[in-house]
Amino acid sequence: MLSILIPTYNYNALPLVKELKQQCDAIEIIYDITVYDDCSPNPIAENNKINSLKNCNYTFLDQNIGRSAIRNSLAHNATYDTLLFLDVDTFPKNKDFIKKYIQAFTPQTEIIYGGIEYQKETPDTSIILRWIYGKKREALSVIERKKNCYLRFLTLSFIIKKSVFNKIKFNETIPNLRHEDTLFALEAKKHKIHLLHINNPVIHLGLETSNQFLKKSLESVDVLKYFIDNNLLKSKDTSLSEIASKVKRLGLSTLFNFFYKISEPLIKRNLLSKKPSLILFDLYRLGYFLNLK
Repeated sequence: MLSILIPTYNYNALPLVKELKQQCDAIEIIYDITVYDDCSPNPIAENNKINSLKNCNYTFLDQNIGRSAIRNSLAHNATYDTLLFLDVDTFPKNKDFIKKYIQAFTPQTEIIYGGIEYQKETPDTSIILRWIYGKKREALSVIERKKNCYLRFLTLSFIIKKSVFNKIKFNETIPNLRHEDTLFALEAKKHKIHLLHINNPVIHLGLETSNQFLKKSLESVDVLKYFIDNNLLKSKDTSLSEIASKVKRLGLSTLFNFFYKISEPLIKRNLLSKKPSLILFDLYRLGYFLNLK
């Protein structure tokens, strides 16, 4: 028995729901699929068709509650004790996606993460930065993910017991920007919850433009600084904050900040170009982090 839970915001969830329904029906499991729309300002009419599909439900929330709260609400209202969370802008790579998760799930299972991939073909220049970042930093093999299993976990596709979810949940008090999955993973680590990595990827479809991704990346840095200042994370918990801490300890902050301020326009120009550099992307975020008060 499986409850599939999908939060959405200004996105057409129907193709994903149809694919998941087809896979569940093929293996004859007891299931339901629930989509919550977080009060999208431009609702997608197609999403209403989800309610005409057996075992599927689409609910439009009358107010925006945020990335953490909507996931907690989906879990709280879920029918069954096995929960599969999926981001709406993902899509199963293989036709046995549901079957693989079900087969990997045992009475001892607590959390399973199947991984993510990106399209192989080079996309349009406007989204190239997000694509390169995803392929290099997120689309990791099972072996690579296991080396740091909690910080290599992304909440865009994972299966979890409801009782386990209720122990950790998503933090609803944090800014509604980014890093809620980092806190979720570290909360699982703190509770010594076993996180299993398997090869069962989804394809990430909803790529932002390079401008949008850069803006969200800096918002993510803002949130990271907030987390550290409020003792929600330690500097050692992410590579960015750990490197920033080392720069400060070595007394190099002033020199680095000078470099950042004079080179920031040139770095940004590269990041928005046809051939963005991830090394410059890292330096850009590090410089921004070190300049935050």
